[in-house]
Amino acid sequence: MSARTGRPEIPATSGAELIHDAAAVGRAFDAMAAAVDAELAGADCLAVVLLQGGIVPAGNLLPRLRSPLELDSVQLTRYRNTTRGGAIEWRQWLATPVAGRTVLLIDDILDEGHSLAAVAARCHAEGAARVLTAVLVDKRHGRKSPDIRADVVGLEVDDRYVFGFGMDYLGWHRNAPGIFAVVEDS
Repeated sequence: MSARTGRPEIPATSGAELIHDAAAVGRAFDAMAAAVDAELAGADCLAVVLLQGGIVPAGNLLPRLRSPLELDSVQLTRYRNTTRGGAIEWRQWLATPVAGRTVLLIDDILDEGHSLAAVAARCHAEGAARVLTAVLVDKRHGRKSPDIRADVVGLEVDDRYVFGFGMDYLGWHRNAPGIFAVVEDS
């Protein structure tokens, strides 16, 4: 923590490594929008933002979509401003009914996928006709929940702690103008 601001410092003297710059992320959102529009094709769609991480991806993706949709959000957490996930804590559920509708879940990252899987399962349990998932980042590793996969992915990253464009480092840096990987001290 910085003594002056209380903000967590990024570990290591070099701080962080830029993995995808803002231009690459913008191109990823363009491609995601085209893929989502192709999937929605006239569906009665409810877009659901997973808070907090999905705010920035949704803010970039939604204006690019041509398909009409309604918007709502859910809030849940596994990380509680740490770098390790725990049990899911539900904080807010949808105000809009999902029964009979196509639901588009928008999130920042598919890491292990427990939160995204839980929201998708709950939407199915409440009668959603179809649940699609769109994530800005899919992390490459073998620890994903078998219950979820992303239908639309913007970018892939290696198995490192990443932040920016919605993803946080200890609750901070979601607004970083690119996707960065934490460089751990050796």
